[in-house]
Amino acid sequence: MKILSAVMHGCRRGPEAWFTGTVWIDEVATAGAPARFKANRVSFEPGARTAWHTHPMGQALQVLSGVGLVQLKGEAAQTIRPGDSVWIEAGELHWHGAASAHTMVHLAIQEADANGVEVAWFEHVGDAEYAAAAHS
Repeated sequence: MKILSAVMHGCRRGPEAWFTGTVWIDEVATAGAPARFKANRVSFEPGARTAWHTHPMGQALQVLSGVGLVQLKGEAAQTIRPGDSVWIEAGELHWHGAASAHTMVHLAIQEADANGVEVAWFEHVGDAEYAAAAHS
């Protein structure tokens, strides 16, 4: 067993290559080999969001606070609120983030594949695309 105190957890700003707007990522847990599990608490300012992306092993989201949006490519965006859980299947192209007038914090849990890949990033969700999703 290993206990990590709050001061041992890292916090970093989400890279602009992966996010639009201000996003903070706090490491919750990263398992050592042979496990490939990772959990992060991700905090989005209003309107902040991920770029389109996929996970080779899928991803679970647990909304902790605020109001957010999640969208699969080709489908309408859905609103997510505290207590909501989202399961994204392996390979599903999606994005998630805060609603335009709210912050949103979620726990993101995923597993890397055998090659150590846990996410593949694609293009950003543009402002017009985001606005259309937020009003769908």
